[in-house]
Amino acid sequence: MFARYAGFLRVILFDRLRALRIPTMIDSNALPEATTNATFNATLPMDTHNGLALNLASALPFGESLATHYSTAVPYPHIVIDDFLPATFAEEILANFPVETEKNLKEYALNYSGIQKNKRQVSPQDCNAFCRTAFGFFNAAPFLQFLEGLTGISGLISDPYFNGGGFHEISSGGKLGIHADFRIHEQLHMVRRINVLIYLNKNWQEHYGGCLEIWDKSMFKRQRSIAPIFNRCIVFNTDATSYHGHPEPLTCPDGITRKSIALYYYTASKAVYDELPSHNTMYVGRPNEDAHSRKQALILRLQNYAKDCLPPILFRALRMVKQRIKGAP
Repeated sequence: MFARYAGFLRVILFDRLRALRIPTMIDSNALPEATTNATFNATLPMDTHNGLALNLASALPFGESLATHYSTAVPYPHIVIDDFLPATFAEEILANFPVETEKNLKEYALNYSGIQKNKRQVSPQDCNAFCRTAFGFFNAAPFLQFLEGLTGISGLISDPYFNGGGFHEISSGGKLGIHADFRIHEQLHMVRRINVLIYLNKNWQEHYGGCLEIWDKSMFKRQRSIAPIFNRCIVFNTDATSYHGHPEPLTCPDGITRKSIALYYYTASKAVYDELPSHNTMYVGRPNEDAHSRKQALILRLQNYAKDCLPPILFRALRMVKQRIKGAP
């Protein structure tokens, strides 16, 4: 509880300091950018000929091959990857991008004046079968393995509800102010760790705007400006100061929109170990069970109780004694 309030006070303090240090009007296009960040060409090694498949054995090494670039990027860990999806897969996603305006498509009412404007979000669950399959791929274990190899964060969990994620679309005049994303999935009680953005904008012109801006934690310097071109993927850590957005209004012609896929990934809190005992399956014997089966079930339960009650050092000693009795190495 104290840590939560301390973080809240820290954010307020940063805001006050920023107000003192930075002029009220800044032309972000005139700011110098970091030169240590690069863009990489790397295509996810997946098979699209028989469904959508990414081999678990190749997913992790592919991510690890880019991990150094990710971890050393400034101002926070991130990477920009061009030609990220196989071309046919990216083309098919764009071809199936939802265009109809139906009541089940979530139109953003959260259009804060001066901060957010003309943004539409569509849940994959409200889309056709291909889109549901595609997002199922992004939520599956092989893609998580790629992200774990890339980011060094183990135990990543996808969001089956796509809270805040899915298809995003912003029309002419729209923008999204610089921000740090929400960090707790309040429905699943998980900690948000990673954002993945995949852009779907063919023939995007520089004068349309819509570049994703990455800022340092003091909000004093823009570190990077990234054009939302077709099949470009951006992955970055989500924390209290991972500031990003596209604050300049789009100037694209009517009928052209800024399209993207947004995917968010989480980890579970280890606080669960403070709330529940961590033990193996609890077997019980039925009243009419034979004596041997009931005895085995009792032994397994006692082992679980021992793990719950004994200090770890004593539990390990007990396990070593048991192994010696069995003659195990």
